[in-house]
Amino acid sequence: MEALAVSTLTVALAEIGDKTQLLALLLAARYRRAWPIIAGILVATLLNHALAGWLGALAASWLTPDVLRWVVAASFIAIALWTLKPDKLEDDALAKPARGAFVATCVAFFIAEIGDKTQVATVLLAAHYVPLWQVVAGTTVGMLAANIPVVLLGSRFANRLPLRAARIAAALVFLALGLWAAIRGVA
Repeated sequence: MEALAVSTLTVALAEIGDKTQLLALLLAARYRRAWPIIAGILVATLLNHALAGWLGALAASWLTPDVLRWVVAASFIAIALWTLKPDKLEDDALAKPARGAFVATCVAFFIAEIGDKTQVATVLLAAHYVPLWQVVAGTTVGMLAANIPVVLLGSRFANRLPLRAARIAAALVFLALGLWAAIRGVA
């Protein structure tokens, strides 16, 4: 259950102020239909993070435990620094498909997550923890925990969220994970 808990907390913190959270806010403002948007976030995240988790588990099987430990540690520390940089949603990230809120959210979220720090974190968490299903479930729950309030409460919530403090907290979590991986090693 450690993999589930660490994955949930890590992604929930990393997602605050992330471009996909801004995307959730834009989709909520555009479609004003919370449940199809939430369902789209769930489906897109499950697919994206399952692929990322599989890649992380595959990388763990290719690398020796000592090399993997240092790759994971260095990567978590790099993500800690990356987390301190505020995200901005690119203008082309929100496509305008003809089908409703669910399809728009699935497509936009899946694409926006490619190469995103939460996807990279999922790869690293899957390389570090077993079982894989706990990592994917945890990162998905973390993504939903960060985005459901934004979808439900809309722009009022986003205006009151202390994004700088959230980024610093997320960076500290990634730094702690990196240091822990370096000291403890890969289990």
